[in-house]
Amino acid sequence: MIANSSLISSNFSTLLVFLRNHKLATRISFPNSDKIKNPPKTQFFNNSISGYGVKGRLYVCHSSLNLQNQQDPSMEKDVDGSTEENELGGGSNNGGNGDQWDRTTSFVLFGLWSGLMYYVFFLAPNQIPLTDMYFLKKLLNLKGDDGFQMNEVLVGLWYIMGLWPLVYSMLLLPTARSSKGSIPVWPFLVLSCFGGAYVLIPYFALWKPPPPPVEETELQRLPLNLLESKLTAGITMAAGLGIIFYAGLSSGDVWKEFYQYFRESRFIHAMSIDFSLLSAFAPFWIYNDMTARKWYDKGSWLLPLSVIPFLGPALYLLLRPSIPTVPALSSPTSTEEK
Repeated sequence: MIANSSLISSNFSTLLVFLRNHKLATRISFPNSDKIKNPPKTQFFNNSISGYGVKGRLYVCHSSLNLQNQQDPSMEKDVDGSTEENELGGGSNNGGNGDQWDRTTSFVLFGLWSGLMYYVFFLAPNQIPLTDMYFLKKLLNLKGDDGFQMNEVLVGLWYIMGLWPLVYSMLLLPTARSSKGSIPVWPFLVLSCFGGAYVLIPYFALWKPPPPPVEETELQRLPLNLLESKLTAGITMAAGLGIIFYAGLSSGDVWKEFYQYFRESRFIHAMSIDFSLLSAFAPFWIYNDMTARKWYDKGSWLLPLSVIPFLGPALYLLLRPSIPTVPALSSPTSTEEK
């Protein structure tokens, strides 16, 4: 009996020395009883007691309950994903909350668009249809030099309308894209090169925020690498300034002639309304883009300037910061390799 007691005492002291030398750490956790996934597992570590030549076994039980101290990975993924999408997807007054861009707003915009289309096709002045075709051919360089000098204001308006689709592409991509599964924005932007605001307004009515988050790899590919470039914004700003100065410095007689065309020509009348609509909608999309980039506190002084036709939006595009991005999702093969 005494020998057995000595053996137990020696084994216990040796066990303490083993634990101290290997710095075995223990942790007590309080599990969540709702998430017990695996039964407890037992691992065996053999330890030889050299003093007596007797092999003893140290039983260390690892229960799967202590893993439940952490949050469920699926729930954690959902929470993190929603947080990233809210922070990086679209942080605007409507970008962050799609309910505000409701059916009433869509109905109003569709009503506005329907009224505009009816006016342009049925009520707008159309006293010189042959002259409209002549102007269009001259502006497209389809008619040679016949000695007729085009109105400088009309030429300036024509070229500035060619820059507006680029400005709106830089404003709507990527911060005004619709949610995943909704209507894409790019077909409307392509058609806006021909139809201007008359094509974009239906997208404004169908817009479903928030936009999907922007991945890092997207900024390295077309079209975002071009639209986010400061070089593109600078060229747009410089071209717009040159065109506006060209038209703005025209004499009073040239402006009177343009006003006469506006009253008689459906082509010039519709194009002038198009320019006004694009200028009117730009401040909202600048605000949307600004809040999505988390730049409202520093860039809010640009909002009053955004009401300046074309130059205000062009200045914002030149000064705005880069869009926040999220890391690109790894492919399944790369995840398995890691």
